[in-house]
Amino acid sequence: MTSTRDLETNVVDASASRDEIVAGWRTVIPACAAVIPLGLALGVLVVKSGLAWWWGPVLAAVVFAGSMEFLLVGLLAAAAPFAQIAVSTLLVNFRHVFYALSFPLHQVGGRGWKAYSTFSLTDEAYALTATPEAQTWSRARIITIQASFHAAWVGCVAAGAGLGTMIPPSVVGLDFAVTALFLVLGIEAYKVRRSVSIPVLALGCALIAGLVSKQHMLLIAMALFIAALIGSYLVQKRRNRD
Repeated sequence: MTSTRDLETNVVDASASRDEIVAGWRTVIPACAAVIPLGLALGVLVVKSGLAWWWGPVLAAVVFAGSMEFLLVGLLAAAAPFAQIAVSTLLVNFRHVFYALSFPLHQVGGRGWKAYSTFSLTDEAYALTATPEAQTWSRARIITIQASFHAAWVGCVAAGAGLGTMIPPSVVGLDFAVTALFLVLGIEAYKVRRSVSIPVLALGCALIAGLVSKQHMLLIAMALFIAALIGSYLVQKRRNRD
């Protein structure tokens, strides 16, 4: 029979888990609210790109990679080769490899939980768990943050796809709305780090890629940009040594 002490321990553990789940919700709710416009925009983009509305929540649930989902919609609509999609995904999401260096995955435990936590390690989840305090957070809090954001993203994209089906075809300019969105994000990023060389470098890579191949412009531009960033870092490192 279960002893009184065991029952008290179970009650304490359940109460602690509830407290950690609530703490996770409090941490992630602002991030969920912040991505509502992005989720709606992605859902509308899916429909206006000629894909069925249900592709929106499917991509949000299965891919769950933010900016890559926007690129993937265009690649799917253009029937891009699988190799191009795979390499583009690798280049866009390669930064996630470095996220794992400081993400508190050791606190998650369990193969299944670690697998999901690794899958749902987005920019937002990393930002919310990048503090030193997060290294001691429980599995319940970390998974709550990631799962709640995942669910919110899927819901926003699904809502955007539903809204997209109600927008009449006579409305034009929505295809440029996403371009404008990323342009605004780029301007905000420039305000944080005022470096003219990086935007100019990105523009130069895009122009060169366009001249080389219009069909594979995105892939070539991203590869050139990454190579240029690595090269500039090595040059700057050598200068600092000298």
